[in-house]
Amino acid sequence: MVATPEFLYDQAFARNLGLVSEAEQAKLRQIRVALPGLGGVGGAHLQALVRMGVGAFNLADPDAYEVVNFNRQLGATMPTVGRGKAEVMAQMARDINPEASVRTFPDGITPKNIDAFLDGVDVVVDGIEFFRIEDRRMLYKHCRAKGIPVVNAGPIGYGASVIVFTPDGPSFDEYFAINDEMTRAEQLLAFGLGLGPGLKGDMDPSRVDLKNEKGPALASACMLCAAAAATEVLKLVTGRGRPATAGHGVYFDPYRNRTLALKAVPDLKHSLRGRMIRWMAFRRFPEMQALHETEKKARESGLHNATALEPAPAVQSSTV
Repeated sequence: MVATPEFLYDQAFARNLGLVSEAEQAKLRQIRVALPGLGGVGGAHLQALVRMGVGAFNLADPDAYEVVNFNRQLGATMPTVGRGKAEVMAQMARDINPEASVRTFPDGITPKNIDAFLDGVDVVVDGIEFFRIEDRRMLYKHCRAKGIPVVNAGPIGYGASVIVFTPDGPSFDEYFAINDEMTRAEQLLAFGLGLGPGLKGDMDPSRVDLKNEKGPALASACMLCAAAAATEVLKLVTGRGRPATAGHGVYFDPYRNRTLALKAVPDLKHSLRGRMIRWMAFRRFPEMQALHETEKKARESGLHNATALEPAPAVQSSTV
């Protein structure tokens, strides 16, 4: 029978030293990182952070693994099909670092548990699926109120888009020019535009399924995101380097061997440039335009019905 080896934190993460100091490694050991979403990028984020020696995590994901996850999700294997992602990834974290403190939220993040999910958290690394714009806006709003920075590193095409949102910088909604008056399609479009500058032809529009909330993604891009996100966490925790804060976000494009600066999204409804961008995007992704038009008609119908149900104003009598 093979004896179980003894785990020693200093030994396990000794090869980090030289790129981080012993004092910085101690800081990584003490922080708690929250990861909402443990799929293609979330699972890679977690593995990178665990192997950097981060000592505590809050993990949230309501989904279970499927065979269709195999192309990009590190926790997806034949033995894990059907198992909850939060459970599997929590076990993976403990297998790497048995000392790690891991809290799981198998229902994902919700308005009811968001405060508990963010309790004691130093940094959030966003792994929410692209299409879940409602959950993402809720998360960033609560993080800003609690003074917690959020690292957004998502796969766009063949590369990685990285933006860090800090409490004293532009908010998520401000940077992406998103508001409640916009349709969900417009909000998703604004989010996508803020992550991918000038990328043409990388993605086949016919492979984007808005109805089932699915789109193309490569493991290589997800892993690039994890490398960038873990480095941003390191910079935030140690206080050195220049984080890719909103206004200084960056897109790494290994396919074209280039790096592009990210800029805040123009107002898609009220600025000329924004309206032109929206028009071109809707032409390229007709399903998104159809979603926009459907919701727009539903809103107009709802307003019309609400007006019809309102009592008529009282008729004022007059004297002659």
